[in-house]
Amino acid sequence: MATTVSARSAAAGPHGEIPLARGERLGMRMWRAEEPNADKPMTTSAHETVGYVVSGRAELVLEGETVALAPGDSYCVPAGAAHTYRILETFTAVEATAPPAG
Repeated sequence: MATTVSARSAAAGPHGEIPLARGERLGMRMWRAEEPNADKPMTTSAHETVGYVVSGRAELVLEGETVALAPGDSYCVPAGAAHTYRILETFTAVEATAPPAG
């Protein structure tokens, strides 16, 4: 059975993420117009994340390494890896997580 989710009407989750389509083994979400920040704490997640930057700039700090992210870039955060994002310019990205986040 096909499911569609409109990002325009989806309510933001507890961390500001917009939940999109979700299956049993994979979930999708969007971070829309995240404002610049410099003090987001490091975190770990039980899910693997792959993402695609739609607009803006950020730095992904992953296990002590800093990776610049710009429009058109994609990234991967392995399950269990310590990471954070420093948003440098208003940032929009779409991510897929396996298993589904949240």
